[in-house]
Amino acid sequence: MASERRTLLADTALDVLADEGIRGLTHRAVDRRAAMPSGTTSAYFRTRAALLTALVTRLVELDQAELHTMTEDLPPLRTVEELVDGMALLARQRLTGEGRRRSLARYACTVESVRDPELREILVPRENAGRGAVRLFLAERGVADVETRTHTLLTCIDGLILDRLVNGGDVSREALEGLVSAALRKETGAPGLAPTDL
Repeated sequence: MASERRTLLADTALDVLADEGIRGLTHRAVDRRAAMPSGTTSAYFRTRAALLTALVTRLVELDQAELHTMTEDLPPLRTVEELVDGMALLARQRLTGEGRRRSLARYACTVESVRDPELREILVPRENAGRGAVRLFLAERGVADVETRTHTLLTCIDGLILDRLVNGGDVSREALEGLVSAALRKETGAPGLAPTDL
């Protein structure tokens, strides 16, 4: 019962953050949104830091579950088109419906984590099937420094999602194709983007 109540309050806190921003996230606001008696949230999460930690932990749990659902039945990626399709699907999910609300909360928490090492540790990108599929796709094509390229590609996609969240619209397929092309580029010493410039 207590664990269910904690999950409910963390989910409610996520909603408050998505709707009202970091300044609107208070124990009282969560109590009101959850239709709980005043003081309920503070009984479970004594401080604002504890509430924020619970919210971020729940957010990561929901994100990981989403990524698992997206990839559990997918065959290995065979073509650039299939990889771009998967990235486009993720971008759409992160920009619409509940995914959009989680994105709003995620970026607010990411900024907050600059001053909070505990939050930063929780938000460190986790290993999951999607990340593994991208890594394998790049490795099978002879990309040097697969870990760096995978991290850079996924970080760039995250940046595109943030840009569209702020400015509206969808992440374009052309932009995703460009990122994949850059990630697959072999190092030849010729002018152009280095892996760290992606």
